[in-house]
Amino acid sequence: MDWTSLSREFVTLFVVVDPFGTIPVFLYAVSRVPPHLHKLFALRAVLIAAAVLLVFLVGGQILLEALGLRLGSFQIAGGIILFLFAMTMIFGESKAQIEIAEARKDEDDEHLSQAVFPLAMPSIASPGAMLALVILTENSSNSWSEQAVTAGLLLVVLAITLLLLLAASLIHRVIGDTGTSVISRIMGIILATIAIDAIFGGFDALGILELTPSASPGTLVS
Repeated sequence: MDWTSLSREFVTLFVVVDPFGTIPVFLYAVSRVPPHLHKLFALRAVLIAAAVLLVFLVGGQILLEALGLRLGSFQIAGGIILFLFAMTMIFGESKAQIEIAEARKDEDDEHLSQAVFPLAMPSIASPGAMLALVILTENSSNSWSEQAVTAGLLLVVLAITLLLLLAASLIHRVIGDTGTSVISRIMGIILATIAIDAIFGGFDALGILELTPSASPGTLVS
């Protein structure tokens, strides 16, 4: 796997996990939690999200194959969903607004319960992240070593997420809600581009469209 592929996968995972967009969700979730539990809260959320995403990384395609579904079809469907997810990041309510609204329904639960919902899922281990992992670890075109590298990149992104959550109060004071919203929308634009590329890749895998080696990137022939 070359550096271009590594950087592409890292950016994809960073965008779909969206660590900066998770900060407001974390700050709300810990607003009623004693300060001495904040670090444990963040660690628990990231570990739960890591477990969910790694299980999906290992078993996602196996499930598709068991159902007799072609990866190309999943890439197209996943690309469309990722694109719609990106549109909500750009034009809709922010991740924080949506998930904080859900969290308000459970304000009286135990202190650490919101480390699972909404922080670990669906804020960190989002549907977009699960779909991206299946696309990035497709068995026919990625060796086990390459999939292990993807898993490593995922763990790096989650480690960055944990560090940002531990520094969440300071970061939020610096960039504010507006800064968080701007970063989330920029990531949405990047994710939309990745989603369109995944859709084209699905068409190519199904033989509907073929990328010509001599053509410039993005040039397609039917």
